[in-house]
Amino acid sequence: MLLTTDSLHKLDENQTQSPTGRGPGSSVPAGGGAAVRGAEVPGAPRSPGLLRVSADPGPPRRPCERVMAASKPVEAAAGGGGGGSGLSRWQLALVLGAPMLLGAGALYLWGRRAARRGGGGGGGGQPDGPGHQETSPLDRAQAAKNRGNKFFKAGKYEHAIQCYTEAISLCPPEKNLDLSTFYQNRAAAYEQLQKWTEVAQDCTKAVELNPKYVKALFRRAKAHEKLDNKKECLEDVTAVCILEAFQNQQSMLLADKVLKLLGKEKAKEKYKNREPLMPSPQFIKSYFSSFTDDIISQPLLKGEKSDEDKDKEGEASEVKENSGYLRAKQYMEEENYDKIISESTKEIEAKGKYMAEALLLRATFYLLIGNANAAKPDLDQVISMEDANVKLRANALIKRGSMYMQQQQPALSTQDFNMAADIDPQNADVYHHRGQLKILLDQIEEAVEDFDECIRLRPDSALAQAQKCFALYRQAYTGNNPLPVQVAMKGFEDVIKKFPKCAEGYALYAQALTDQQQFGKADEMYDKCIDLEPDNATTYVHKGLLQLQWKQDLDKGLELISKAIEIDNKCDFAYETMGTIEVQRGNLDKAIEMFNKAINLAKSEMEMAHLYSLCDAAYAQTEVAKKYGLKPPTL
Repeated sequence: MLLTTDSLHKLDENQTQSPTGRGPGSSVPAGGGAAVRGAEVPGAPRSPGLLRVSADPGPPRRPCERVMAASKPVEAAAGGGGGGSGLSRWQLALVLGAPMLLGAGALYLWGRRAARRGGGGGGGGQPDGPGHQETSPLDRAQAAKNRGNKFFKAGKYEHAIQCYTEAISLCPPEKNLDLSTFYQNRAAAYEQLQKWTEVAQDCTKAVELNPKYVKALFRRAKAHEKLDNKKECLEDVTAVCILEAFQNQQSMLLADKVLKLLGKEKAKEKYKNREPLMPSPQFIKSYFSSFTDDIISQPLLKGEKSDEDKDKEGEASEVKENSGYLRAKQYMEEENYDKIISESTKEIEAKGKYMAEALLLRATFYLLIGNANAAKPDLDQVISMEDANVKLRANALIKRGSMYMQQQQPALSTQDFNMAADIDPQNADVYHHRGQLKILLDQIEEAVEDFDECIRLRPDSALAQAQKCFALYRQAYTGNNPLPVQVAMKGFEDVIKKFPKCAEGYALYAQALTDQQQFGKADEMYDKCIDLEPDNATTYVHKGLLQLQWKQDLDKGLELISKAIEIDNKCDFAYETMGTIEVQRGNLDKAIEMFNKAINLAKSEMEMAHLYSLCDAAYAQTEVAKKYGLKPPTL
């Protein structure tokens, strides 16, 4: 399980999902990277645009995770409650507008009461003296509503409905606001009786009369939820969130819930019928670099080649044996990854000498293209081969355990990692990847113990040492204790001095520096990553996000993210981040286009569900803008 900057960005998965929390080697599939997508590191940019999508496994890195806590320029539309300081112009307008609205309401009520006292001048006036009382239709409607309110408070909802119906029939049709209130009150009574169709119908009447009636919109959203009208529910709750400036936790939670349900529903259908897509060569190399005891990722041995000479072009020599597995290994060296599965299949069908290796290799590439259903039987078979090389079995357990974690089955994942440690206790990969699992499960002390064991077995493991530092940093940061934080930061300095060629060390250090608001130094660390791995697109995305958080330089940020797409047009993280920014710029059609590109590149059903949530949030905003003229603030 390759714990890249990406996966470490997902540690708060049970709290908030962040679409942008990824780093070099991100989106690693089950068996090679953090399975859970999108939780945030403190201070890391986060923002799906409209709404926060919390992580599902309990995300939701994280569906929407997905609101800029620390990145001021990418925050406004992200759904209230986000980080940042000060009031933007749109927030200030809301604050200033509230007293004015309250004042208008007070004047209206004062005028009505004065009229009832016989102040004259209005249709609600009445002649002096007993026996000459005349009331207007609106007054009679208000009286019926008041009776209905008393019945409602007493729990007599049928009687309340009768009174509200009377109020509706008495109310002059031009009194839109009063009439909308009567419909909304009747909807509230229907709600108590769980008559959801009637609730939705009455709320629709109320909204037609008063398009920005928050109570009616929210009540209709809840009715649509009960009626399983997810799309309509999302549009209503989106309008509510915008009208409330994303300050109401109840409406935010409903939006989050329906976005996740929609995302799961769409992803389940889409993922089942998707065309498998091989990731970029850089992604695959990053995946295999996380294993030191993985037999299938090792170069061909001398005895496996007909000769050791290579021609002037440096092409690999032909394989000695007529073996599908050995040909697959040769294709790996040539980075001709599309032929790996078919050649491995030939070895398996022939029950050849390397059948166990071929099963593991095929399973690994099934995982890389996001086909966990095809990978699992191969992994199961290798694990059950008691006469197979123990390192093959341990590696299969690591990959199956990572797959389970990606599928939100932490108990099965833990079981597989523990079994791997039992059968191959000297395998450094087991402790390295189990340490990452422990971080995701927020078991930091146990994670550090596993990293220490990995380092004991492999003192040259730069990844394990960098990730141990990050685990200690996370523990210190969440404990809000300055001294351990300083110690952890010093640990990063030691790691990059000891392993100056480890790009992951610089990337993880950059994340910690960003948390500490040391933006200039974080930028330098990302530059080091780019020098070491110029074809790693995700580093450019993180550097771009840093420009937004540090300098509020939108143009530079977008330039770097565009560069990432140019380097790797299969970098779903880049498309997702670009979509997020376009949402907050108000370019919703462009955002939806970017999210759809990311959806087509998703490497797991859970990733796809998260991306659909972002896309649906953006689409809901377009519909709300058309229907009600409501738009969230933009950059």
